Amino acid sequence: MNIETCIKERRSVRKYSEKEIPNEIFDEIIELARYAPSWKNSQVVRYHIIRDASVKESIADKCVLDFDFNAKTIKRAKALLLINVVKNISGFEKDGTFSTSKEDRWEVFDAGIATQTFCLAAHSKGIASVILGVFDEEKIGQYCNIPENEKVAALVAVGYPLEPAKPAPQRKNIEDIRSYI
Repeated sequence: MNIETCIKERRSVRKYSEKEIPNEIFDEIIELARYAPSWKNSQVVRYHIIRDASVKESIADKCVLDFDFNAKTIKRAKALLLINVVKNISGFEKDGTFSTSKEDRWEVFDAGIATQTFCLAAHSKGIASVILGVFDEEKIGQYCNIPENEKVAALVAVGYPLEPAKPAPQRKNIEDIRSYI
């Protein structure tokens, strides 16, 4: 699959088949995703793959701020990926001061780039995904035992798609989103 096709055809998918995703496929996807750029090549993103149905169910029932849509998606997913960042590195100087007015928000920027790269790599391997942003980070930490120096930036539900993805919705015209200065 070429990059143009991958970008244009990747969709947020919330319904998955029962087929398991082999560890080797996750490793291939993360092998690609780790090439996502990061602040001063700090490579702060960490990928935690949750397969355990009881952990996924706990997250779905107790950690998505009563957002039922996300709870259902997590329960249907064959795996839930925690996209974490190592805290206090991205956007910081070695002495601990902020490098820019963005302060620690560069962590989320790095996580966003890595998350999109992961989703595109997954799509190229036939794995569907959806990025979930409504969650209680501290509660997730209770169920997943994440390292103290990390924080959850995003959740990604993944699995083989239950049905073919729908065509892309109408996109804005380039003239409406681009300007030259």
